[in-house]
Amino acid sequence: MARRKAKRPTDAELVILNVLWRHGPSTVRQVNLTLNEIRRTGYTTTLKQMQVMTGKGLLVRDESRRPQVYRPAFSQEKTRRQLVEHLMDGAFGGSARKLVLQALRAKDVSAGELLRVEKLLNKLEGEEK
Repeated sequence: MARRKAKRPTDAELVILNVLWRHGPSTVRQVNLTLNEIRRTGYTTTLKQMQVMTGKGLLVRDESRRPQVYRPAFSQEKTRRQLVEHLMDGAFGGSARKLVLQALRAKDVSAGELLRVEKLLNKLEGEEK
């Protein structure tokens, strides 16, 4: 059976994914306790959201254990790449340059951070030649 392509996570799903990436495989209760440090969230709300995420292919549930343990189906890097590609294609016509320029304009960026971006861009240009 062919595996379905995972859907993009919503903002609320990204919060749960960040908990799991930071803490590793966890039960619903563990995730809910961490979420409650950020904002009040009911256990059943967290459970339902994680069940939906499993159905979407964003989480993998280990049913051999009780309570069941969930883990992200994809690495943080792969998820970030998917989100950036979607944003770049949808909002910036596929232009990485336009995306980077907008990102740099969106917030105050320190001189040190700009220098690191410039070095990275120079390195990438060197690899392409």
